[in-house]
Amino acid sequence: MWKWETDEQPKAVVVIVHSAFEHHRWYAWLIEKLRIEGFHVVMGDLPGHEKGSRYTRVHDELIEEYLLFIKQLMLSALQYHLPVFVIGHGLGGTLAIQFLRKTKLECAGLILTSPWFQLQKHSNLLASALASMNLASNKRISLDFNLRMLSRSPEGLKEMEDDVPYHSNVTVRWYRDIHQLMKNLSIQQDRTLTLPILLITSNQDKIADSDAARKWLLLQKTNEFQYKDWPYSYHNIFHDVEREEVFLYMRDFINNVLRSIGYIV
Repeated sequence: MWKWETDEQPKAVVVIVHSAFEHHRWYAWLIEKLRIEGFHVVMGDLPGHEKGSRYTRVHDELIEEYLLFIKQLMLSALQYHLPVFVIGHGLGGTLAIQFLRKTKLECAGLILTSPWFQLQKHSNLLASALASMNLASNKRISLDFNLRMLSRSPEGLKEMEDDVPYHSNVTVRWYRDIHQLMKNLSIQQDRTLTLPILLITSNQDKIADSDAARKWLLLQKTNEFQYKDWPYSYHNIFHDVEREEVFLYMRDFINNVLRSIGYIV
């Protein structure tokens, strides 16, 4: 994991959890924007996504591996003795929700961007992977995601270019586990979240279903939440055309939460 510290008087720490098939280098713009606004940033690559582990392979990581890594990020952030906020994007948002449901670690607020509760794309092969018990758990399938589905911004797409081609290859077991997690979070009403939540969705999201995310939000028992749907944005909203406005919206949410808990912003 890595830490990027602000040159200003720090107001809080932000932990970023990226989505599937990504890595931390995609988030350089967001990290720098947070630093300028007075936030320390803690981030790392989810297991199986770091360059050293050859993230070109088929993804077969366990959900518990992901959650353990998020715990390490949180423990590192808490060492600053400042309020900690979590930004979870895509699958990272879904994992952040599951982590916060299961932990007692202090978290001042949760920001979710395009979280996975239901995927838009379900090919026949994916449907078969769920329905059939005969498919081997280690069989390789593809979610058929591509960079053009993530952003319509030339600048954002350039930031996602890498020396390793983007892919969404996973095993049947990985897909079944993630699908079950999404399903459980969508229907379970126990262990709902009570912390402040900001949910940001993209109306033109070609990966995740925004309606499913909104329905989840309304089931939570928090006394403070905001919901914003951006009408033209694609899935990776911090790589899309409106990202400056999205960032300001998120910054104001964090600052408002800090004021409500007694911090001078």
